[in-house]
Amino acid sequence: MSERPVHELIKELSQVLVQLSDKVVGNLLDALHAVKYQDEQGARKIRMVDDEIDLAEVNLEERCLAFLALQQPVARDLRTIVTIIKINDDLERIGDLAVHIIERMPEISPEMLELFKFEQMGMRAGEMVKNSIEAFVSKDRILAGHVCALDEEVDVMHRSVFKKVIALMKGPDSDVDQLIAALSISRYIERMADHASRIANEVIFLVTGEIVRHRGGFY
Repeated sequence: MSERPVHELIKELSQVLVQLSDKVVGNLLDALHAVKYQDEQGARKIRMVDDEIDLAEVNLEERCLAFLALQQPVARDLRTIVTIIKINDDLERIGDLAVHIIERMPEISPEMLELFKFEQMGMRAGEMVKNSIEAFVSKDRILAGHVCALDEEVDVMHRSVFKKVIALMKGPDSDVDQLIAALSISRYIERMADHASRIANEVIFLVTGEIVRHRGGFY
């Protein structure tokens, strides 16, 4: 590793991160599709892809740690590698949440899914993940800030689902198990958006050196 220029190694690690993010976003969208159409074969594929994501996450972390040990980077290069490690962890967690979604598949009907518009919510979370990675690649602090702003939009969708679930549970013929499953799916998607926002915050740190993840109202 040490024989190659540092910038080439960092570029290679960044490209691996982008490939991992593409797989994670694809699995998220496939999970929503599988649940909507009760696609058992699709659900099995999602679990297989998640296993691939887990292996890729471990491999990338090991490569980053080897880079730190052998290259001993400083300043911007050090921040970049630390950022890649943190983003890598968030992507793996998003991948796990996609599996949690399909685990709810036996508990919820397509009609219930349509009622809560989860596809729209999931597409927005997927968009946040893609844009946060694009912000990392282009070192775009403005795009990263936009991703964080979108997190509130997903939060609003989740609160709307919560209110609707509570209202429906009060009905005499409510299917409580399905409603709980619906609320869980909404929570999984909301957490995905949170991870995308965390990635965007790491990009802001990379670009500016400023830690903003615990600041309310920054955007």
